[in-house]
Amino acid sequence: MIQLNTSIEGKRANFGRARDIFHSQGCSFCSNFDYHQGKFDAVLWREGGETIYLRVPINVVKGELDHSNAEIEFGTPFVIKHVVNIGLDYDENSLLTATTGLAQFQNPLDEDGQIRDKSRWVKAGEDTVEQIYHSMAGLLSS
Repeated sequence: MIQLNTSIEGKRANFGRARDIFHSQGCSFCSNFDYHQGKFDAVLWREGGETIYLRVPINVVKGELDHSNAEIEFGTPFVIKHVVNIGLDYDENSLLTATTGLAQFQNPLDEDGQIRDKSRWVKAGEDTVEQIYHSMAGLLSS
């Protein structure tokens, strides 16, 4: 994981409007959230089973994330790499999975993989966050 130095950290915005801007910039709101915190993700690079993500965490300061009018505060953005097994899963649950379809996804081989050429991904992540930040300039408060 590589933490980024950006202008968005600590800024506040309306969740619904921020979500729309993040989506328009190619980011998605992660479905794995609770009512008081969440994150926006963007794929910076993907090849085979390796993916490098930009992740922008958010915390709710007023309301809950199931409402578009919640007020959020941005945390420190970071870049992370996930490595997944794109082959067949041959563990003890494979037969159960094949017959019932209960386990849809394999566990990642490495949830926080080593990132090579860090300066490239720092620049890509910071540039993406700054582009989003400037798109939200009228919405943000401190």
